[in-house]
Amino acid sequence: MTADQLAAAFRALSNPNRLRIYQVIVDHCREHGQADLANVPAGCAFGDFMQRLNIGASTVSHHVRALSDAGLIRVEREGRRRFCHAESMMQSRLAHFFEI
Repeated sequence: MTADQLAAAFRALSNPNRLRIYQVIVDHCREHGQADLANVPAGCAFGDFMQRLNIGASTVSHHVRALSDAGLIRVEREGRRRFCHAESMMQSRLAHFFEI
């Protein structure tokens, strides 16, 4: 992982709302596992963020895009719903960075 990629991830997580959204996604993935593409997605739905964090849909969309652009999460669609999943490779890379 390059220094620029790490900086982008940390920049995305520097916003309190994005940090909270990312934590909700990571916690959800720990509790429910990653998505099985043959079944219903195991990711966290956008509505979960709005309800848990008391923020609007456009704000959630803006922050989710920033997290996705930084490679921290991926977003999948199922019909009209969007589900967020933590990128496990990025989690490992960030954890490794802090072990140094």
